[in-house]
Amino acid sequence: MSKSVETKRLILREITYEDTEGLFELDSDAEVHRYLGKTPLSDMQQVKQIIDFIRQQYIDYNIGRCAIIDKNSNEFIGWCGLKYITEPTNGHINYYDLGYRLIPRFWGKGYASEAAKATLEYGFREMKLTEIFAIADCRNKKSDRVLKKLGFEITSKFVVESMDHHWYQLNNDRYLDNFDTNLIG
Repeated sequence: MSKSVETKRLILREITYEDTEGLFELDSDAEVHRYLGKTPLSDMQQVKQIIDFIRQQYIDYNIGRCAIIDKNSNEFIGWCGLKYITEPTNGHINYYDLGYRLIPRFWGKGYASEAAKATLEYGFREMKLTEIFAIADCRNKKSDRVLKKLGFEITSKFVVESMDHHWYQLNNDRYLDNFDTNLIG
């Protein structure tokens, strides 16, 4: 995202090396990785590699995952954003994927939905994307609720690393017809 985006409670901005501790808290938590099929991080050097990758996405595609910051406390909550996927996934290639991940103490407060909605607004209104996709482990009921609330539809089911996943799709016209903007600036 080339600019920061604000919602009622959140700021979404580029991830920087200042977010290292927050990202480590997020990605070293086993519960966060429950449906990701990944091993939690064990050292800070791994976070630097993640930030390097995200920052390269900003350079290569002018988009990437963004830090979610609480407006009142200035605390790092997690990340949300679009990622341009160039590797084949479920028969798709070169597509935009919506993703989000929050530190567990911020779960259940509506932050994922709020940040994801702002991200979709940016993708559809600013970037003029025609469709955005998302993927979630079939057992992840919380993510399923968030994505369906945003208007995503499950269009298929596929297997990644021996786990069933839902493939979600949202088209620009369907999204813009059903939601008003909630962006502040």
